[in-house]
Amino acid sequence: MPEYRTVDDIQLGDLEFWSKPLDERNDAFERLRNQPTMAFHEEIWTVEGGVRGPGFWSAVTYDDVRMVNRQAQNFSSASGITLGETAPETLEFFGSMIVMDDPRHAKFRLLVQKGFTPKMVAQVEDSVRTRAKALVEAAKDLGECDFVQQFAAPLPLQVICDMLGVPSSDEQQVLEWTNVILGVGDPDFGLDLNALIGAAAGMYEYAQALGNDRLANPRDDITSTLMHAEVEGQRLSPAEFGSFFILLAVAGNETTRNALSWGAKLLTDHPDQREALRDDYASLSLKAADEMVRWASPVIHMRRKALRDVDVNGTTIAEGDKVVMWYWSANRDPKVFPDGHRFDIFRPNTAEMAGYGAGGPHFCLGANLARREIQVMFDEILRELPDLVVTGEPDRLKSGFINGVKRLPCSFTPR
Repeated sequence: MPEYRTVDDIQLGDLEFWSKPLDERNDAFERLRNQPTMAFHEEIWTVEGGVRGPGFWSAVTYDDVRMVNRQAQNFSSASGITLGETAPETLEFFGSMIVMDDPRHAKFRLLVQKGFTPKMVAQVEDSVRTRAKALVEAAKDLGECDFVQQFAAPLPLQVICDMLGVPSSDEQQVLEWTNVILGVGDPDFGLDLNALIGAAAGMYEYAQALGNDRLANPRDDITSTLMHAEVEGQRLSPAEFGSFFILLAVAGNETTRNALSWGAKLLTDHPDQREALRDDYASLSLKAADEMVRWASPVIHMRRKALRDVDVNGTTIAEGDKVVMWYWSANRDPKVFPDGHRFDIFRPNTAEMAGYGAGGPHFCLGANLARREIQVMFDEILRELPDLVVTGEPDRLKSGFINGVKRLPCSFTPR
């Protein structure tokens, strides 16, 4: 384990920290959780061409993260949700309602929820099962493959595209855009701010065209529903739909994709739990899905800005200061999750984890969809590819925002 002389040696704002082994990361957060108050960190990394920020407070305990996330009256999302500084005019372009505060956020969320009616949800359920079955069937003759490419990346992307009415011929392009948007800083996807803006602009223009088409020619998809829905006489503009499309495609794809990938690794590393899950899938699958998300913490952090001077469990946050909620650390807080580094599908309180936002007004709109995708994908794999195991270490995304897996080799007995 590394030797940190003081907590000042731990720099969460340094991108290199996120390339370290997971044990070192966990040790650093354990030391931070044991401090009587929050630590303040400098912002060392920026995307090339970006702006270095003034620093931030780190909320690392479960209680601190929960408090900040649920006090929207004291902590704003409108200035951005990631460490780096972003110009105000571009925030909603990338983040849609996730970078809005109430009352505007509440109205926008109510409008968007009109696309998630029982009828639409039922159609999505069918899509999840159909898509998962097809992916497993296509893999049966292979014997070995990249788990990310074959299973984890396609399923959530295909389901989101089905929901939005995106044709299958465009799915790969949407995937490439999302990889760049969340992979900036990783040489495999994009190194600078220009790559990020280019990918987002491409997706935005595509979404606007899709929204305009459904406005004129509605079909039986969520895009049509959203473009025609009204709240207090207001509709989504094509531009607003374009930003929401980016949010839905990126958040709905990447988080589930990485939970599935880490889940496959965890089930390989814990064959006893894998067998228990297979033997009683109906009772254990939801707990297993939540435990995969808790352990993986696909979204590592979210940040807020203090609207006024606030005391958070003994730490005084000044008006205008940034506070970063480290979900990765909260999900391992031993006061809530004993032996939190351990994967355990029998954990009694897994559903309390912070993987979907720890409550509050920004709680993940797609949490139930993500749970269902994880449950159905592993149901198909455990039944149809019962001896599938991961055969190498995950090729991790270099990011302090997304706990991503780029590649994950696996093998199984071919048909």
